[in-house]
Amino acid sequence: MNIFNDLLKITVIDILDVVLVAALLYYIYKLVKGTVAINIFIGIVIIYLIYLITETLQMKMLSRILGGFMSVGLIALIVVFQQEIRKFLLMVGSTNFAKRGKFLKQFKFLKTETENPTDIASIIAACKKMSSTKTGALIVFENHNNLDFLTTTGDAMNITVSQPIIESIFFKNSPLHDGAIIIAHNIVKATRVILPVNNDKNLPSRFGLRHRAAVGITEKTDALAVVVSEETGQISYFKDGEFIMFKEADELIELIKKDLS
Repeated sequence: MNIFNDLLKITVIDILDVVLVAALLYYIYKLVKGTVAINIFIGIVIIYLIYLITETLQMKMLSRILGGFMSVGLIALIVVFQQEIRKFLLMVGSTNFAKRGKFLKQFKFLKTETENPTDIASIIAACKKMSSTKTGALIVFENHNNLDFLTTTGDAMNITVSQPIIESIFFKNSPLHDGAIIIAHNIVKATRVILPVNNDKNLPSRFGLRHRAAVGITEKTDALAVVVSEETGQISYFKDGEFIMFKEADELIELIKKDLS
């Protein structure tokens, strides 16, 4: 009877509170899914649940130990999830987020496809062609984080994506082939873009400056990057600052489509 009375006392604010917490936890999970941080996130959730149980059962010694851990948990979270927090804050403060109201779009169950989907197949076909001629290329796919802060380092563009366009941009005698290009919603937003280079991570010797730039931009934002090596012609894919393995071009196309969805 008391439980029924408590249920009657639930207000709209209580429901909204639960929904917002659930949405926040879902987004955090999506942010760290597929990275090493997911295991840390799950571990923290488990410890917090155990802490709540010990508090409810009045297990004073264990709850005191766990309470001490939780009290310094905020500092630990900032240290452990430094890259993820940076991405979250960048998403919140990006002009894409403010201008297009993308917050609800971060959740697949609320998403509606309004943007023009990027022609990934044509881009990868161009990469294969450039790979055969050992033409170096660095292609960055804008995801939820807006990359307008990088376009000022290069030449702003507004060109619809196609295989000939990608190949002509990175043609060795083209004035646009140096640096990276940024693609968003099937539009080449900028060329000759200068990206932050990661010098901390140990990469294989076959990886050059383009690969380090791909690591840097995907580590600092949720962008994706594809690199064609000028030395070997190898096509590499980067996400979350990590090199993502794939067997063939069709698999790479599906990976990028999934990561951009």
